[in-house]
Parts: sequence; C-alpha cells; structure tokens
Amino acid sequence: MHTQTTTSNSGTKTTIPQKFVYFFAAGDSEGNAGMKNILGGKGANLAEMTSLGIPVPPGFTISTEICAHFYEAGGKLPEWVRPSVLEAMKKVEGKIGKKFGDISNPLLVSVRSGARASMPGMMDTILNLGLNDQTVEGLAKSSNNPRFAWDSYRRFIQMYSDVVMGMNSSLLEVTLEDLKDEKKYKLDTDLTVDDLKHLVKKFKDLVQQMTGRTFPNDAYEQLWGAISAVFHSWNTPRAITYRELHNIPAAWGTAVNIQSMVFGNMGDDSATGVAFTRDPSTGEKAFYGEFLINAQGEDVVAGIRTPQPITKVAAAKAGVPSLEEAMPEAYGQLVTIYKKLEGHYRDMQDIEFTIEKNKLWMLQTRNGKRTAKAALKIACDMIDEKLITEDEAILRLDPSSLDQLLHPTLDPKAQKTVLAKGLPASPGGVHGQIVFTPEDAVEWKDLGKKVILVRIETSPEDIAGMIAAQGIFTTRGGMTSHAAVVARGMGKCCVAGCGEVEVDYNQQTMKVKGYVLKKGDVITLDGGTGEVFLGEVKTIEPKLDSDFERIMKIADKVRKLKVRTNADTPKDAQTARNFGAEGIGLCRTEHMFFGADRIDAVREMILAESKQEREKALAKLLPMQRTDFQELFKIMDGLPVTIRLLDPPLHEFVPHTEKEIQELAGRIKYDVDKLRSKVKSLHEFNPMLGHRGCRLAITYPEIYQMQVRAIAEAASEIVKTGKKLVPEIMIPLIATDKELELLRSLTVVEVEKVQKEQNVKFDYLVGTMIELPRAAVTADAIADHADFFSFGTNDLTQTALGLSRDDAGRFLGSYVSSGIFARDPFVTIDKVGVGSLVRTATEMGRRSKPGLKVGVCGEHGGDPDSIEFFNSVGLDYVSCSPFRVPIARLAAARAALLGKKLH
Repeated sequence: MHTQTTTSNSGTKTTIPQKFVYFFAAGDSEGNAGMKNILGGKGANLAEMTSLGIPVPPGFTISTEICAHFYEAGGKLPEWVRPSVLEAMKKVEGKIGKKFGDISNPLLVSVRSGARASMPGMMDTILNLGLNDQTVEGLAKSSNNPRFAWDSYRRFIQMYSDVVMGMNSSLLEVTLEDLKDEKKYKLDTDLTVDDLKHLVKKFKDLVQQMTGRTFPNDAYEQLWGAISAVFHSWNTPRAITYRELHNIPAAWGTAVNIQSMVFGNMGDDSATGVAFTRDPSTGEKAFYGEFLINAQGEDVVAGIRTPQPITKVAAAKAGVPSLEEAMPEAYGQLVTIYKKLEGHYRDMQDIEFTIEKNKLWMLQTRNGKRTAKAALKIACDMIDEKLITEDEAILRLDPSSLDQLLHPTLDPKAQKTVLAKGLPASPGGVHGQIVFTPEDAVEWKDLGKKVILVRIETSPEDIAGMIAAQGIFTTRGGMTSHAAVVARGMGKCCVAGCGEVEVDYNQQTMKVKGYVLKKGDVITLDGGTGEVFLGEVKTIEPKLDSDFERIMKIADKVRKLKVRTNADTPKDAQTARNFGAEGIGLCRTEHMFFGADRIDAVREMILAESKQEREKALAKLLPMQRTDFQELFKIMDGLPVTIRLLDPPLHEFVPHTEKEIQELAGRIKYDVDKLRSKVKSLHEFNPMLGHRGCRLAITYPEIYQMQVRAIAEAASEIVKTGKKLVPEIMIPLIATDKELELLRSLTVVEVEKVQKEQNVKFDYLVGTMIELPRAAVTADAIADHADFFSFGTNDLTQTALGLSRDDAGRFLGSYVSSGIFARDPFVTIDKVGVGSLVRTATEMGRRSKPGLKVGVCGEHGGDPDSIEFFNSVGLDYVSCSPFRVPIARLAAARAALLGKKLH
C-alpha cells in the first residue's frame, strides 16, 4: 500500500494511504475476496460478486485502515478522507443515473459496517440515507409510490436518530404504536401517506426535543454522520464483548460500505430475505431461508413481521406461501446464484437479497455461521462432493466449537428469563436447586435432588460438593479459576466470575436484579454462554454421529502431537478414553485424598508428631491409593499414565471453621486446643509459593515413599496379569536439579524394593513438572535426572508473570481490552514470555538428554491456539480435561497442517 505523510495544525504527522476508497459495480470493481483485511468481509465479497457477474447494487468501501485514523483523530472523520468519498459517490451516480441529494431523482444509499471477521448484528447499519423533506417528494414521484417514499423516510429518521444522534429509539417506537392503536391498525403497512407524513413531523420534533439538535436535512451531512457512527460502532460495548469472545483483535477495525439502495418495500412485486445455502443448524444440503414481501431488510431480522420460508417444501410445513411460489422467476435466479456462490467459495454461504419490482439484487454473501453438528456434516459432505480436500476440512473447522457436541445444551426454543451473565467457564446446560455449601450438595444429591452449587469462589475442600452438583456457579474467579478448571475436568457445567450476583452464606441467598433466590430455588446455567436463568430450562442431550467419528479419524491421521487427558478418577479416565485419549498426562493424587473415607487419615498424617505416627497414618492411605492407580492402569490398558505426587500445601486438607475443628477432634480423639494451634501453624501467607510440591517430600520423605509404593504395587498387580505398562512418576515444583536428584533416588529405591518384594519387573519413568522459571532456564541440569518433562503451564504462567490466576480475574479483562495482553494468559499461553520458557526448557532438556519426552499438562493443553504453539515447539503430547480431548485432537491436526504451510 503506497502512503503519503501530512502534518496537521497540531504538528502531528499522519501517514495517509494513497488508496482507501474502493469502488464496486458490474464489470468495474477495484477489490476482490482476497482483500478482506483492507475491505472487510462484506466489502471484499461485494466486489467479488460483481466480478462473478452477480447483480450487486453499485457502491464503494472505505477501508479498515481509516478506522484507526478515525480513532487517532479523537473519533472524528479526517478531512482528507472526504474528497475520495465524494469522487466515489460521483461514480455511483454515473452507474445508477440518479444524483445523491437531488430533489427530483434522488440516489439513496445504505451505510453498513464490515469487519474482516463476521460480527453479525454487532455494529451499526443505516438505510435510506439521503432522504429529507425535498428528496422524499422526488422519491414519491420517481417511484410513483408516495406511500413507499414516506415510509422509507419514516424508517430513515428512526434509524439515523438512534444510530447517529443517540436518540432513544423506543420513544419513536411508542409514538408509532400509539398511532396504530388510535387508528386500530394491526401492521405498519396499514399506515396511510397522511399517517406517515404526520409521523415524520412528530419524529423530527421528538428528535429536536430529546437531543437538542435538528434532524439534518443536508444529504452529505447525513453521510458524514453515518460514516462516523459506523466507525464508532466498532468500539461499542456489545462489539467489544463479541470481539473478546471470538478473539478478534481491536486493531483490525471495520470498513464502511456505502451502497446504492434497492427497495424490497415497493409493493407486492418486491421482497427481501436472508438465506443459507445449507441448513446452518443441521448441515443438511438444502436451501434454507426466510423472506418478506413488501419489506426492508431489517424487517426480516427484527421479527416485526413473521418471515416466510423461501422454499415450497419448507413453506408447506408452515402453511404459508413460499418465495418459490410467489416470485418463481426471482426464486429461480436466486437458486442459480446461491449454487454459483457456494461453488465459488467452496463453503456454505449466508446471503442477503432484495427483489425490487421483480428484479433480484444480492446485498451480501459470507461464510455462514453454523452449529458444530452442521459444521461437521457440511465438511464431510463437501469432501464427498469433491468441493474440498480432507486437509481443507480440518483447517476450516473450529476445534472449540466441538464443545457444543460434548455436553447437554439448552433448547434454543425454550422460554428463558435471564438473571445474570458471567464467564462461560465449562460448557453444557444444566438446571438444579440452589445450595450454598458442598455438604448440602452431597446431602441433597443423596436424596435424589439435582443441585447447583453456588459459591463466592471454590477451593479444593469443595470437591465433594462439586462432584455432587449438576453445575457450579461462582461470583469470583476467571476461566482458569479452581471452579473452572475442576469443572472442565469433570465435564461439568460452570459459570464463573459473575460479579453482579451477591451471595450471602449467612442468609443462604443470592441476589440479582431485584430477585432474591433462596436455598432450594431452581436456576439453570448455560456454560456455553455464561448466562444464568430463572427456573428450569429444557436441555438437549448430545449425540456424537458418524460425521464426528470421521473427522476425528482424519485429524488423527494428520496430527503429530499425541493427546492425553488430565484424569484423577476412573470415570474421568474412561470418559477420556471414549473420546480418544492416548494416555493420562496428569493424575493429581491430592484429588484422591478428599473423599469422606480418606480425608481424616490425611489429617492424622498432617497432625502426626513423629515420623512413626506419620507412617501409621500413611499406611491407612496406601491401600486406597494402590486401588486408585490399579483402576487407572486397567482403563488405560498399556497407554502411558503420568502420576503427579502430592502437590498442594498441607493447610488445604485441614478444617478451618471452629465447628469443623471440634468435629474432627472428636472423630480422631485429638485435643481441640492442640488441633486449633496446629491448623493455625499451617497457615501460609502465600501458599502457592510455600511448603508444597517437592518441598513437602524434602521435609517428609515418607509421604512420597507411600505414594511411590502404591504406584509400584498397583503396577506389579497389572504386570502379573500379563499386561504391559510404563508408569510415569512425576515430581512437582522442582526448582533445582539437586531436588530432583534426591527425590529421584528416593523413588527408584522404593520402586526397586517393591519389584523385589513382588518378584516382578516393569519399566517406569521418573520425571518432573516444569512450572517454575528457574527450572525452565536450568532445564539442562534438571534433565540429567529426568526421563520426561511435563510443563505445568498454569503455575508457570503465574510464576513467570507474577499473577495469581484466582485474583487476576478482577483486572485481566482490562488488560485484554486495552491491548496489554492479546488474550487472557491463563486461557491462551503467553507465547512471548511463558512460551519462551517452554521453548528454552525443551531445547535445553533435549540437548542434555536427546529423546527426552516432553509434554504439557496445564489447561493450555486443551486450548487450540496454545496447541498450535506447542506443535511448533516440537512437544510430544498435550494433556487436557476429558471433555476437551476431541478439541485437542482436531486442534493438533490443524496445527500440523498450518505448520506444514509455514514451511
């Protein structure tokens, strides 16, 4: 792009692109589909359609680059943009044979947004621009349809005053409805010319009254206002939220499309509609869409009138006429065009069209949004139709969308009352009775009730309640908070960080928007959107079909990264195996300690005054752990199983309230005062960096000895049945090679002792979790004592960035929205910082020990963007929650294909 530099009065230098307005018309277009970054999706596709000989109303696109200049100029359209716009408008006038602002034969235009990524409904549109008290008369005469002209003017005032002037559009809606009530009209189309003239005057008076500004009469003043409003709409709260949800960078900006108007509201020989070249819900190869006769585009999407199905088959089911029957010639043209567009773009298209006096015009085409089920079917069908290759099918599928298929979802047709919206932490749709404590969750579940566990935030102590609950709701915490991570691991629906809800544990209430909900009241969570609904909302169970299996097989052929799962229970392990996991990359043994039958034995071990007392308590845990590991080994049937030895600080296992302390003292016959004192002594100011992980074993080696023995005994039992396995024993929180050297020795001694006792031999690996920056930058020395590395990217992110993942949720949103972080670093790995540590540690470790097995077991292992990075580093595997295994398989395949493209 050629540029020139100018200096403003304030001395600021601005680099002006030499071309930033692109014209499009039949046989005369300056853009194409490959220019989405400059023209936005809408502008690029309008230009492309004209080159395909498809009827498109002439117009021009102001490039996305001008959006940045607009904001640099303080939210104003730079003066140097205007001459190019005026020149392009003259070209449109020449093509149409009408003049913008002319009182006898006026050209009217639409002004629409168009970012490079589709953001349906998020930004602003203005139709019928160019109408005023004089041009409306010209339109009435030139169209020979005064009612149409004045209705268009009425619509324009409503839309322009709302979008550009900040008018509360509901005031104008009320005025319109009042008039209809007074005249006993059912529809807007019942309004007469006199009614519409009356409304226009009334609307303009209201705009003056409410905004203090006169509605602009000059067509070009209207145009500059509309262009500015569309650029402004790039940064409205709803657009920002949508961008954050879909990871669309703020720097991309939007283009503005100015296009000559065609009218679907000129009578019964005119219509407007929206269609998809295949069913976006099911993926069925059937033309699917809706239309309205004598209507403008906003009427179809606004639901003011009920649209009718396009095809005869669909309309027959609804008992209404179809476009196919009402306008057969235009319908035939539409069918020819949709087939041409789908063949050209080789993807399902979402199209908008208008029929003006029986002439068909195309206003938009774009790759259509679709459900995950539809995406899989369309991909498989298009492979069979030889439209796309298997590799192309993998590259166009969004791995994250598979979440929709793996969990129950809410019925989109069900009635809903929204209470609040938090973060969509773990997908699914569930309902249940509110409980505020994990104990109540367990008790009510045992009584056969479905419950939603409502907490300010969760901790490991809540695990039993989280397991018992249908879903988990928290007012604090982010996408990788304890609640979110554990819920995803269990495939359980979770809405987190919903700060607008006030939870009162004492009163057992949650308050929001005037509602006060008590223990036992029913709510529904949508973990896919983060919404919370009042009462029960019907759900739809997931079904995985042959299309899903086929795409997974294609992905498995392509990918290089293995995909394991993070699983602590037989249920999690079996779920992950069913989803195609190739082993366990992380078994968190502490999660096995929280069961009601075990927690007191753990507490006795913590309270022990001597090594002998500790060993006595650990002896109670040994058979439990052995059975746990045996179950996991059986389910994984020879696949690798990585078991992390005890990691959290001991204070997480002790009671905290006075009532719990007294109850425990009574159960284990321990002095209450001594217990209270012991609990107090275990308190740590920063437990994440405290006495945990390998530091526990340096102090109390008998804890790891018990766990290693349990692993070795479980493995021995499996080997005796004739099966093979290679358990991987992982030592957490290593910072120095000396720690690993010492604890590796302890591990080897214990395993060999068991092998001798049991008279069996089996291979095993001893490795470490790299989760501290020091470990990453001294990985060569650590690798001397490790058979494998597994990156704990959750803690590595916390320690590298100095952020607590449970507290950072309060301000991370601001960091992302202001561009300091491109993404939440706990969701998608910080490639520059944390990623460099991963790359460095991998290279250093393999230099020291060629063939070192390296994987990732943090939550980033299930994030598609992070998986792409891990693939580029050359890791052996990623490990993720059971319900994210299919997502990781598809993401790993995409990463391999994208990596191939780069090279």
